[in-house]
Formats: sequence, structure tokens, C-alpha cells
Amino acid sequence: MSRDVELDHVTMRFGDFTAVNDVSLHIKAGEFFSFLGPSGCGKTTILRMISGFMDPTGGAIRIGGQDMRGIGPNKRPTALIFQNLALFPMMSVADNIAFGLEMRGVDKAARRKRAEELLDLIALPGSGDKRIDELSGGQKQRVAIARALAVEPQVMLLDEPLSALDLKLRQHMRAELRAIQRRTGLTFIYITHDQGEALTMSDRVAVMSRGRIEQVGPSASIYDAPETPFVATFVGENNVFRGKVTAAADGLARVETPAGVLLGRNARGMSVGSDALIFVRPERMRLDPADAGDNRVTRPVAHLDFEGSFANLVLSAPEGSPRPILVQLANDGRLGSLQPGAERTVGFAPADGLVLPAGELAKD
Repeated sequence: MSRDVELDHVTMRFGDFTAVNDVSLHIKAGEFFSFLGPSGCGKTTILRMISGFMDPTGGAIRIGGQDMRGIGPNKRPTALIFQNLALFPMMSVADNIAFGLEMRGVDKAARRKRAEELLDLIALPGSGDKRIDELSGGQKQRVAIARALAVEPQVMLLDEPLSALDLKLRQHMRAELRAIQRRTGLTFIYITHDQGEALTMSDRVAVMSRGRIEQVGPSASIYDAPETPFVATFVGENNVFRGKVTAAADGLARVETPAGVLLGRNARGMSVGSDALIFVRPERMRLDPADAGDNRVTRPVAHLDFEGSFANLVLSAPEGSPRPILVQLANDGRLGSLQPGAERTVGFAPADGLVLPAGELAKD
């Protein structure tokens, strides 16, 4: 049975540098939980502390209610899959899978039996006698998972394991990993900077920046209801308009911006006079809207990025705006009319705009 993982005011310092800053979190047993953030935000440090390769300089980590301080990696109910997989090229697939069992003194017949069971689980039956270099990248990934499962951990820790794979294989392995997690019922803790991976696979996601957790929640709430400007601009694309709140009522805020007056959801209860940012997803922006009310912006076309079934229309940034305006359009056969330099009007419904206090944006 999987166990809960608790981080209780966990801090990790390296000299004067604080890699993880006062993080508290409860990861439920059997959950697929992802830490998402840019390089250097502290997510891998958290994974190494959970696995036992580092002890926090402050706070406590508990697995199943037991404090893990002083308990080494080989004594914890965890298994860590490294980014480079660390498979042994001179061993067969079966011997790679059974390596941890051999280290624990399990006899050869039992090791082979367990390896075959796990090969069935990862959809590689009959591959036990193959060499590692005979496998594809995705197959190697599955063997690394099987090797971790062989020692029957209660918590699986995965450190960006798909980063070296090409796009289509990464997308396939997302589904494979999620299916394995559901079949085994183990707690999976996954580290990634790829938002597609985190949103697709996870029950919940923690978005990190500068050693702190910005927001924790299910994928849909992270995307549709970001709580900070960093989350709004790190997870998915977002149009950003700076301004001041001039009116607030009925759950909405009116924001005066250089692009015009814009109305959006007042999710944080901002008051008149507050510095604000209003965020609108590109897929919620509409070209030549008939009913957007005040929420209209007219700008020249900068360029059109054709993606096949859809295109990204890029309008030049309004004065004072940190980014150009991005509008995602379905390919309806009329995209050729969107020529660079031509002025076009876009708009959005008030419910599709999110007003948040001014704050740090994610870097492009």
C-alpha cells in the first residue's frame, strides 16, 4: 500500500543560497503528483530530499507518518528513476530489472520470475534476454520503471525521465506512465519543466518558482484559475495587459490599460486604485468580436504562425504591454486575409479575463 508523503516547512540551503524555502505539502497515497517549474526553481532538490540523497537544513519529511531524517536512500520506501535512466549496458534486460533484488539477496529463480512479471506489466513480454542497446528509447524508459518497481517501493520518484525522448515518444510515454501508475496504485512524484507532461498526467500539480510553491491544485484549476502572475504566464500562453483598477463590483473588475478599458473576473477581490494585470488565454480571444463590449483591442498584425489545424495570430504589443497579443484561430480556410501590417480588432468576454495583482511574470 502506498503511503502519504508530507513536507513540513522544508528548507534546503547551500551556503548563502536557499534552494527550497519553507515548503509545506501533503501528497496523498496513490496520487500522481507533479512538481512543475523552470530550471533552478528547487523541484529536483525536493525530490532528492524525499529520496534520501539530501537531508533538509530545516523542516521535516515524513513518509507514512515516519520522519525520514537520518534514513538513507536504501532504507526508504522509495525508488528514484534518474533523468539518464542509468541502465547497465553489459547486463540483459532481465538482469537490469532484477538488479535491486540481487543486491537484497533474492535467489536467481525468484529474480527471473519477478523480472518476467514486470516485463508483462510494462508491455515488453519475452524481452528479458535482450541487450539494453537493442531497445528503443521508450523501451529503455519502461525497463527503468520496471527496475524501480522490482524492489516494491511505496513511492516512485521520477526526475524528468522523458526529457531525452523526441516529441511523439514523449507523448506516448506520458500515457504509458499514467497507465502503469494506475495499475500499480503507487504514489508517483514527478519532476518536470514541461507543462504538457504535468497537466496531462497529474492528479495535482505544484508550480514552483525561486524555491517556493506558487500554487497547488488539479491541472484544470492551475490552467483556468492561476493564482499568481507567475503561474498565469508559466503554465500555457497568456495575453497580459497592465493597468489600474477603476471599478469593482459583482465579481468583476474594470481595468484602465494603455490598450483601453478591459473587464475581467476579480478573482482576488482587488479594490479601486490597485495596480493590476489582466490575463486572457489566446484560445479565448476572438477576432472581430460582435459582442465583447469594452473588451476590444485594435492592433496591427505582426505575423501569423501556421500550425496546420490552427494558427497563432500575433498582433503588435500595445504601449506599455510586456508582450504582443496572441490569438489562437482555427484553420477555417480564411487565414490568408490576415496580412502583416493590417489593423485587426480582437476581444474577449469578461468571464474569460482574469484580473490579478501586479507581480512577477515567468520569463519567456
